[in-house]
Amino acid sequence: MNPFSYSAAFITFFSVVGPPKVLLAFAGLAQVHPARQMRTLALISSGVAVLVGLVTGITAPWLLNVFHISTPALQLAGGIIFFIYAVGLVLGLHLGTSPTHQDAPDLTSGVRELLMPYVVSPLAMTAVLIEAAARDSFSWRSTVVGAYVSVIAIDLICVLVLAKILRRTHHATIELLGRLLGLLLAAVGVDLVLDGLSALGVPGLYLRH
Repeated sequence: MNPFSYSAAFITFFSVVGPPKVLLAFAGLAQVHPARQMRTLALISSGVAVLVGLVTGITAPWLLNVFHISTPALQLAGGIIFFIYAVGLVLGLHLGTSPTHQDAPDLTSGVRELLMPYVVSPLAMTAVLIEAAARDSFSWRSTVVGAYVSVIAIDLICVLVLAKILRRTHHATIELLGRLLGLLLAAVGVDLVLDGLSALGVPGLYLRH
């Protein structure tokens, strides 16, 4: 495994699905889920995230070929979906969540809330597909998957270690941080869309960097 390639992939995944983003998602759930249930939820969601990343990374070239998806199209789709989710955060709209789970929080409702920001994060899955398909080599795809799994493991450790602190964090603080993060993530989504348009040859975008 090439250390430089691994570190580059690791940094990519850490930036799109690392603890700064994941802890905020878990902080919201910690307000309504017991500590023991939060640990179970963290283990289950992390396990599913690893499974999704593993399957997606290993089969990336085949998936893109079967569905006739180009890298620019993938960037556009991932950027748009992520932008919509980020705007929801800014406006305080929790897209894809169930309003009834707070009366009787359970593992199913918790995992459902973590689907978009964590388990199948649009930005993370886009990065996995693009990075894994960058080279036609199983060893490279293994490197990409290994970097992704490493970041998920760090996320899990952070959640387990900080579970009690997350539970004691005031709801208003979580909302404030969520809206701030949403603004930053919306910019990331726009940037990804611009990358896709630039790759498609849309004039006037090559000088944006």
